[in-house]
Amino acid sequence: MSTEFDLGALLAERGAERYELHTRYLNPQLPRMLHTIGFDKVYERAEGAHFYDADGNDYLDMLAGFGVMGLGRHHPVVRKALHDVLDLDLADLTRFDCQPLPGLLAERLLTHSPHLDRVFFGNSGTEAVETALKFARYATGKPRVLYCEHAFHGLTTGSLSVNGESGFRDGFAPLLPDTAVPLGDLDALARELLKGDVAALIVEPIQGKGVHEAPPGYLRAAQELLRKHRALLIADEVQTGLGRTGDFYAYQHEDGVEPDLVCVAKALSGGYVPVGATLGKDWIFKKVYSSMDRVLVHSASFGSNAQAMACGLAVLSVMENEQIVAGVRRTGELLKSRLAALTGKYELLADVRGRGLMIGIEFGRPSSLKLRSRWAMLQAARKGLFAQMVVVPLLQRHRILTQVSGDHLEVIKLIPPLVLDEADVERFVDAFTAVMDDAHSGGGLMWDFGKTLIKQAVANR
Repeated sequence: MSTEFDLGALLAERGAERYELHTRYLNPQLPRMLHTIGFDKVYERAEGAHFYDADGNDYLDMLAGFGVMGLGRHHPVVRKALHDVLDLDLADLTRFDCQPLPGLLAERLLTHSPHLDRVFFGNSGTEAVETALKFARYATGKPRVLYCEHAFHGLTTGSLSVNGESGFRDGFAPLLPDTAVPLGDLDALARELLKGDVAALIVEPIQGKGVHEAPPGYLRAAQELLRKHRALLIADEVQTGLGRTGDFYAYQHEDGVEPDLVCVAKALSGGYVPVGATLGKDWIFKKVYSSMDRVLVHSASFGSNAQAMACGLAVLSVMENEQIVAGVRRTGELLKSRLAALTGKYELLADVRGRGLMIGIEFGRPSSLKLRSRWAMLQAARKGLFAQMVVVPLLQRHRILTQVSGDHLEVIKLIPPLVLDEADVERFVDAFTAVMDDAHSGGGLMWDFGKTLIKQAVANR
């Protein structure tokens, strides 16, 4: 019997069982959901901002794996770096030496991160948040962290404690004693700080759920309040960081904001090897790691592994050499302006917002009687069904993958690969226009599909 392992042969033999395998051994609700809305596609390969099926049809990716594929799929520079690091046969993760790649990646990452001095490498965004929570509590000696309503910071227990959505939190108590405040409400922040037990405020400069940006001046004013009360500002840039919003970090759109801790992940991986990073000020790290006795007080088994570090270095090299951030500003402005121009044409289209290539498209109650009655029917069954009605034909008819921005939200979030080009923008706008034309026709396939969604929503009650 051969002892060789042939991955290609295994996929050729068993790949067609993908949905059955997932139903049997993994989360059984995922394939059920995909079958229900017609998202049970079979993608054979991917490149850049596109997927391809077995017939060679291409699909435009406006989701980027929830933001992980910042440079698109299989960027040649990142791919080569991964091959190179594997071929070097490095003595990785010995635990009792200092390999060069983590230091080199930290050095390069910090060049884009003024006022921050040190980095802890973990394996995911939620782990980066967990690190920030622990460091903030230890450095300040205070127990409580404030977070914003509707925030999403991860799903492990610590990060879940600062998650602003009850749907994720329900059934997982007890959580940490943290407190929600409205995004942008400085008075609410000040009231909590007066209690004297707040270690930090953690905030997404642009919330992923609903694509809501912190009001102008909020981050700087919050920072001043926090410093007055000897508390820290944690910027969660897991999704917004590394160029997503048209600057390296989203907090950099506001002058004078200098977070004490910053969480990044997703795009730093190049789409290959999971990685998370918590960047912070020197005094915070020195307080956590205050003596040789505390050298391993916070660590990660796979943190700083050579493959992840190599991918991160390659990603930053591509961002610098290909001027990714400047490209995001141009392409994002084109996409946003083209979509915003449609708000006057379609009564179901309420708002287009966001920065760079993080854009929210919000739908709202129409004015005409016929559309209003159909809208009310969907809302009565379950809020968020109309946005799903838009997402489905974008994929089924136009081969464009998008996502609803959150449960019970009439918002589609666009977070495509940062390498999206003008032709991709035009393709999306043309497809979106066709779908909105159908929605406003008062009949057609969209509303027929809406009936299917209503039945599913009622059955799940």
